[in-house]
Amino acid sequence: MKLRTRVSDGDRDMAVQRLQQAFADGRLGSAEMEERLERALTATSHGDLVAVTADLPELPDETVELSSAGGRIRRAGDWQVPRRLRIDSEYGQVRLDLSRAVIAHAEIEIGLRLGYGSATIVLPRGASANADGVRTEWGRVTCEAPGRPRPGAPHVLVTGTIPYGRLRIRVSRRWLSR
Repeated sequence: MKLRTRVSDGDRDMAVQRLQQAFADGRLGSAEMEERLERALTATSHGDLVAVTADLPELPDETVELSSAGGRIRRAGDWQVPRRLRIDSEYGQVRLDLSRAVIAHAEIEIGLRLGYGSATIVLPRGASANADGVRTEWGRVTCEAPGRPRPGAPHVLVTGTIPYGRLRIRVSRRWLSR
């Protein structure tokens, strides 16, 4: 990564999370935290972000792994979506409903390894997804969600192998009143 490369909102969000964790751990005082937050939120290059986070520890790897040989893997309702989710299901069905989930990350990575099973991923309204990293032989991948990330909305990056199964990604049809 070149230090002069422009940063994305997701890059800024990750730097802010590192700063918040350092503050919570007592590594930064409130004045220094405010100053670094301002610099992180106005950063335009990776060099700017490195300058405010270089002396801080990396965030722990937030990868959750779920597996099932023939059963179902389901997540729905009010659940915390990790930054990385790895799912291994040989014959079962996978259903991940993110429409009412707590999503703290701008980008979420979902890695699938489905043998003969199927998976459905339901995104919240406004979210986007990219399933170009999914390899299939006789299976099928259908993505009905927008493919380009949108500012302020979660983006789901799906990768993996589905030799004989199928994957469907769609946006929630549920109308929520707030």
